[in-house]
Amino acid sequence: MFSSETHAAFQKQMNALEDFTPEGWDDIAVLLDTLWNKKKIPLAPDCETLQQSFARGTAFITFSFGIDGVSIEISKYAHALDDLYSQVGNPSIHLIGGKFEAKVESILNPAWHRFHVEGINGWDKWDGGKWFEGLYRRRMRSHSEESKFLAREIFQQAVSIARRFGAYFLQHEIALAVPVNIASNPGNLALTLGLVLATEILGIYVLNNNHDFYWESGKPSSERDPEEPPGVRDHFFRNRRNTTFFSLFQDLHPWDGSRWLQVNINARQSRKLIDRYGLPAEKVFEISTYIADAFFEPYDRSDVIHSRLRMAHILSDGEAILRPVAIEDHLSGVGAWMDDQKPIIVGARPGLAVDPQSDDLILLLQPTRIVRRKRIERNLMLIDSLLRRSALREDFENNADRQLILHITGPTPIEHQADLERVLRAYRKMVRALPESLADRIFISFSVGNEWHASFDDRGFRPLTIDAIYRMADAVVFPSETEGRGLPIIEASACGIPIICSHYHHKEVFSDVIGERLPETYQIRHTRFPEGRFSKDFLSDVAALLIQTEDQQDRIEHNREVVRARFGRQTFEKNFQQLLDQFCNLE
Repeated sequence: MFSSETHAAFQKQMNALEDFTPEGWDDIAVLLDTLWNKKKIPLAPDCETLQQSFARGTAFITFSFGIDGVSIEISKYAHALDDLYSQVGNPSIHLIGGKFEAKVESILNPAWHRFHVEGINGWDKWDGGKWFEGLYRRRMRSHSEESKFLAREIFQQAVSIARRFGAYFLQHEIALAVPVNIASNPGNLALTLGLVLATEILGIYVLNNNHDFYWESGKPSSERDPEEPPGVRDHFFRNRRNTTFFSLFQDLHPWDGSRWLQVNINARQSRKLIDRYGLPAEKVFEISTYIADAFFEPYDRSDVIHSRLRMAHILSDGEAILRPVAIEDHLSGVGAWMDDQKPIIVGARPGLAVDPQSDDLILLLQPTRIVRRKRIERNLMLIDSLLRRSALREDFENNADRQLILHITGPTPIEHQADLERVLRAYRKMVRALPESLADRIFISFSVGNEWHASFDDRGFRPLTIDAIYRMADAVVFPSETEGRGLPIIEASACGIPIICSHYHHKEVFSDVIGERLPETYQIRHTRFPEGRFSKDFLSDVAALLIQTEDQQDRIEHNREVVRARFGRQTFEKNFQQLLDQFCNLE
């Protein structure tokens, strides 16, 4: 696809960039304008040939691949493209990241090529967080020596990244790049700039996929109402008054490249890109998600028990009976635990045990990472209220074998250790306030993305899949504050698990997931996780949901059919093909 002249021209351009030393952010902006206006290399003369070139080489790029929502969605996109590309050739899918977690093997096809690039992870994992700190957490005055230094440093890193990206693109004939969140949630400015340099120089087509934007839950203090609390992404506006920096920052997030299409996960994001940030409407689209067929497969109580048993082996290092660590012991060593994040179950005191195969065990599932906006501590407040003010208290008193586990599936990013400690302190506060007879039967567990344990081979266990993890649950709890989509609502509903969820911000995004504007037959039925104090009626509904599970069958079947109709794989692949076809309109 790429000629020898293209290879030579790329090397010449990269050599020139390495010799260029910007005096500040505005010099970088001028350089990008020059690249944007440069005539691009024609990669394909027609739509059919263009798609064939995409099939020969498509690369997904993100900060790191792990067991998180972004990586899981990338896996879905890649599977869909495998299907679409197989109609025109032999698909060649590539994954480029700053890290590949060991646990990611459960979601990535081993046939997909991988390219690990040093220096492209994000946030505190970008060179220990020093550049993130300098750009977004400290004041950087316009035209100051610090500002000039950072501009030169970020540019040098970007050129190094662009050279490595470009060499890989050329070697593997990459015609389509699909960066995910890189040009929207700015965890690594050098990565974004390096990607723009490489794709603009080579004329690569880019399907820029955005899950979260820096302006979602973020704004400058001058635009915040007096009573409005700070947003979790306010730091991205720290240096807004450094106009040359912030102008470039906004240009890159997202970059409106000549061969770039913006693909967001909700309509609100698209409208804001068009109305506020001036991107052309003909280059801004949305993409939904799809639910794998495995989520819809029927299952019975034995499947639930088998899923719980496998998870117990993960949490207990190969044992069938769970032996929780006392909360005081875990809290005192949580800093060391963060280094390896081994799966763990925590109890009120030493010497307790849980049988995962017991029919008296209630399991609440929060299928997310541990970050503050997920508000996991709200689940503990709910459990406490249920045990004080609902029929669940009587159920526990009448059944001495009744136990309850709150299980969180995802890891804790290193920069969110304080959020984990917040959850653990909330658990400690709850069990300290409950009578010992109740406190000893309430547990919190963390599988940190693990879906397999070495003991599985000896016992003939299959690895846990995401759908099997959902099947462990009596209910999914999702009290999140803000979401770009809210995938657990869809996945829980497909699996036939009742969902208790907040009406998160932005309300329009939540409304679209639930289907509030659709006929009732296409709406997901849910229990609303309220803000503030829990009402008697709400607690009564949740207690009934957990105790009288057979009464939920109508809602379960309704939700499964809704998700099958709205989020099926065939519908998704058809929409993805339409996105690829849009590139034909750019020439």
